[in-house]
Amino acid sequence: MMNPIKVLVVDDSAFMRALIKDLLSNDMRIQVVGTARNGLDALDKIKRLKPDVVTLDVEMPVMDGIDALKNIMSESPLPVIMVSSTTTEGAKNTILAMQYGAFDFIAKPSGSISLDLYKVKDELINRILETKRVNLKQLVQADPIGPKPLPTIDDDRKQWSIPKTNSYQRGKKLVLIGTSTGGPRALEKVLTCLPRNLQAPILVVQHMPKGFTKSLAERLDAISEIHVKEAENGEILQNGVAYIAPGGLHLVVRKVGKTLVTELSTEPPLKGHRPSVDKLFSSASQLRDYQKVAVIMTGMGSDGTEGLKQLKQSKNIYAIAESEKTAIIFGMPKSAINSGYIDYVIDLDKIADQITKIVNEG
Repeated sequence: MMNPIKVLVVDDSAFMRALIKDLLSNDMRIQVVGTARNGLDALDKIKRLKPDVVTLDVEMPVMDGIDALKNIMSESPLPVIMVSSTTTEGAKNTILAMQYGAFDFIAKPSGSISLDLYKVKDELINRILETKRVNLKQLVQADPIGPKPLPTIDDDRKQWSIPKTNSYQRGKKLVLIGTSTGGPRALEKVLTCLPRNLQAPILVVQHMPKGFTKSLAERLDAISEIHVKEAENGEILQNGVAYIAPGGLHLVVRKVGKTLVTELSTEPPLKGHRPSVDKLFSSASQLRDYQKVAVIMTGMGSDGTEGLKQLKQSKNIYAIAESEKTAIIFGMPKSAINSGYIDYVIDLDKIADQITKIVNEG
């Protein structure tokens, strides 16, 4: 058997430390090598116990999860999974943690002391096992500073020629983005580099539980030229606005008269996901008179590949996948690339420029 993944559990509640340790210790693939009661204690134990992964409570005394995370990523980088309460403040801090290099997060089901933590046991274990495939170099390059200017070097742009295999038409356009693990950071890189005058609406599916997508949208809106918001039901889509699917709801797009309208639904999860990238892409495949730009970025699994197939059959689609070099988890992009439906594989920092080129110049 392979060596178990060594985990350090950090939480200010002795009860929660014991509960998380107990839940994880039942899995043979995981070994809890220690626990810590705050961020300062965690930094000391990381040096001594050399864990592979840390589960980190967001709200703690002495040194909270955000400060601890910054120290971990600068001194001894390793995958960190935030264990967060679902309060508004907890959600904001969790989104901030993702920008500072946290690998992913788990939401406590019922507040800081969650007696029912067993409800997310499988989710937590899966996150820990996922860290085996993490691109740690990309996590360490956390850069939550805000918007970057678009590259303007002509030579750099020349490499992007729109494939001749697609029949493009000028006019109405729509950008679709799907992402999962590592997505908040990837979305920051892309959305903050899109220009205010982008001639298309952007629909985003980021796998995330209820209560966190609003904080994600608010943070991205504060640092982007375009407007970023959590999607509401029945909104008329506007150019230069990004609509993020609310956690726990599917986001689809419908044509009503001459306009495009959002629709949110509680239909069953698709392959375990709600919102589902496949569901969004599938709905957009019905829009025959729109040019679509579909982007698949970092994430586990294959959500988006099936929807991409339907988009390709509807023609008038340009498909982009994030490269293995920059993806924190090269699962969803790899699946899409292997399907043969991707037109271009691009490093994360070039995706916004490519979208802009197709939408505003194509």
